[in-house]
Amino acid sequence: MFHAVSLKELHRIKKWHVAHKAEHPLEYELLDLVLTLWLMGWVGWIPALMLHVLWTLPLCALAMLLPTGYVRLRARAHQRQRLRCDWLVG
Repeated sequence: MFHAVSLKELHRIKKWHVAHKAEHPLEYELLDLVLTLWLMGWVGWIPALMLHVLWTLPLCALAMLLPTGYVRLRARAHQRQRLRCDWLVG
């Protein structure tokens, strides 16, 4: 079953990363990249349609799904004990 990450969950995860930036700088930067691409996806589809650059629409759609995919991938790795994600449980 598909469960999209809500804005409330994204906010909680981002707050955890900001609070633990010193201990986990790479994880902080990676989440920032994910959120930046997510925002670019949401903002980018309008100009893509207006400028008839339709090949970018699939990229925008993928970018919009990126936070959910990132959280699911990290949760799966945490569950398999491949890496630790303290921010999963809030």
